[in-house]
Amino acid sequence: MKRKIPTILRSLATFLVLSANVPAMAANSLLESPQTGGLSIRSISALTFAKEGVLLVADPSSQSVIAIDTKDTGPLALPPKVADVTGTIAPGLGTTAENLLIKDMAVNPASGKVYLAAQRRPDNATLILTIDGTGKIEPLVTDTLTWASVTLPGGSASKVTNITDVAFDGERVFATGTCNEEFASRIFSIPVPLKHGTTANVISAETFHVAHGKWETKAPIQSFIPYHADGANYIVGAFACTPIVKFRVDDIANGAQVRGVSMVELGSGNRPLDLFDYTDKAGKRWLIVHTQRFKENLFGPSKFWGVRIDASLLNSPAEKTNERAVRRDVKVKADPQGIEVMDALFGAVQIDKIDNSRAVVLRDDAGKLTMEIIPLP
Repeated sequence: MKRKIPTILRSLATFLVLSANVPAMAANSLLESPQTGGLSIRSISALTFAKEGVLLVADPSSQSVIAIDTKDTGPLALPPKVADVTGTIAPGLGTTAENLLIKDMAVNPASGKVYLAAQRRPDNATLILTIDGTGKIEPLVTDTLTWASVTLPGGSASKVTNITDVAFDGERVFATGTCNEEFASRIFSIPVPLKHGTTANVISAETFHVAHGKWETKAPIQSFIPYHADGANYIVGAFACTPIVKFRVDDIANGAQVRGVSMVELGSGNRPLDLFDYTDKAGKRWLIVHTQRFKENLFGPSKFWGVRIDASLLNSPAEKTNERAVRRDVKVKADPQGIEVMDALFGAVQIDKIDNSRAVVLRDDAGKLTMEIIPLP
């Protein structure tokens, strides 16, 4: 299908130009004291949707999480398969596909519209693009949209050096990342509604890395989800090399330290890219972990691969955690413990859940990125 691409370069300039910051009344229940116009996003490391069309953006350069009311609330219209995504976008940005990096992808479950965080090299200009139900690609223009920004604190004498992921649990926004202190791994908590100009609470995180056989405080949570079980609130996160860890986040004071519980080990030499959970047709809950192999490809035809994990493993008894956490049998495709390699994730560079039956995948197809919808098993 032929798609007419707007002059993205002109829209990029508009997107980056500051207009007057005019306070606005929040029509969206997730935002307090929002701004209208004047939004400048310096970098993007993660995108996700909260609710009511609110897009959460992690901006490491400004050490902040930005919530944008996109006004995109439906109806649902899933995009078609789009071949050579970066090749289609790049000319309008005055560059080539090789110099356009897709930093993250998020699908709005209310509308099916896909949002891409794009970075142009070498000037590192950043832009959010959307793909709608017809396959049309255009920039997200924020001039008339309301937004709120919350700063992530480093510490008494430090700063945030990276933001790895962001998510909404219905009551709070969580973010993960690192700061330049000895206890570097951080979890940030922001109450809802997000009030513009405020600062998040911060928790230091310590994790037992099963493959390394030791407790560590520097490695960040790469990707995570909020998780509720047995009347308690957790975040479940994936780390490089690749433990799946559960952190209880109830009643944690600002500035406190929390020790995670390692539940599953997927094998060393991997870096998680995306993580989400879903419930299949039989009512069974699964955790999807999408990862990149940075050592030799032991698990399939591509360095990009993923598994689904029986979510009941997240509730294993204490004697099956940390040093004795469930280890995936890397010699088999379907581990009888409840860990299965997913063929549909080979070659996927980005993935996000639409609902309990479908996900959007951005796949490396012979050096070109193809966006398509896949069924969840």
